[in-house]
Order: sequence, then C-alpha cells, then structure tokens
Amino acid sequence: MAVAQITTTNLYSDELTCPSCIAKIERRLGALDGVETATVHFGSGRIEVQHDPAVATVADLVEAVQRAGYAAAPRGF
Repeated sequence: MAVAQITTTNLYSDELTCPSCIAKIERRLGALDGVETATVHFGSGRIEVQHDPAVATVADLVEAVQRAGYAAAPRGF
C-alpha cells in the first residue's frame, strides 16, 4: 500500500465576491478524493489545498472550483 504524499497547492481567483463563496469552494474541494484540507482566503483570493497529487491533480482542483462557479488558476505563493 502506497503512502500518500501530501502537498500544498495554491490556487488564486479574483472572482470571490462574497463570503458565501468560501463555503461553496471549500465544500467542492473537500469532496474530492485525495484532498485533506481546503482553505479559501477571501481577502487575497488564495485557495490553499493540501492534497495527494497522485489522487487529486491540480487540474482536478481547478475543475472543482469551476464546478462551484468560479475561475481559479495555480500560482506560486
């Protein structure tokens, strides 16, 4: 059995317009297999996700945010 290799990926969105965005995005990301935690920082537009990249890829994370109704892209911190 392989051990999960947890990494942190930062996504950014400039479409966060209200605090309810936070819960919608965190819920979508948290529902993905391989995601340990997802934290949305409303003021900066940063979405911090701790995940196993072998299970939940960066593309999967971006797609989950899109399914919540927002655009996001990866970027270094």
